[in-house]
Amino acid sequence: MAFSLTILVLLLFLHILAFVLAIGAERRRSEAKVVPDEYDNRTYCLYTTDASTVYGLSAFVLLLLSQAVVNAVTRCLCCGKGLVSGCSSTCAVLLFIISWISFLGAEACLLAGSAKNAYHTKYTGDYLKHDLYSCATLRKGVFAAAAALTLFSMLASILYYWAHSRADTGGWVKHRDEGLGLATQHHHHQGPEFDKA
Repeated sequence: MAFSLTILVLLLFLHILAFVLAIGAERRRSEAKVVPDEYDNRTYCLYTTDASTVYGLSAFVLLLLSQAVVNAVTRCLCCGKGLVSGCSSTCAVLLFIISWISFLGAEACLLAGSAKNAYHTKYTGDYLKHDLYSCATLRKGVFAAAAALTLFSMLASILYYWAHSRADTGGWVKHRDEGLGLATQHHHHQGPEFDKA
């Protein structure tokens, strides 16, 4: 399998776009404050925009798509025709594991952050009792962690794709060795007959 510039550009585009959306999700996290109801003596949580949830889920989908692309191209490491033993194949296996760990970490942060950001406190308190102290919000840094893991996943995926393309034989080494073996056997089989002639 040759290293494709088109696949490289596609992986970069998907990862960078997911990173930008994760940063946008961090900056647009929902904030809330306890405010009194203007019609009665109740208090409730007033939330800002939910744009962060949309950004987070969009980044989740893009990152999932990029991981699907790199694993489809490399046949998920286990379904290919074989890798040349050596440094490249060892690096490919290690980078495959690292890319999956960073991918799963980023996806977990994006999904959990989006779900938590979408959750709003429905409880209404009594204004005189002050029994509603705070509102449920997403803590700072979840989407930022997802953005960092997205960059790490991008680096690992690209390096994995590069190492795999260097170590991938495409079946050539196996067929070459079979061809040499057949040629050697054919040569040994014909040798004595030529000697008798």
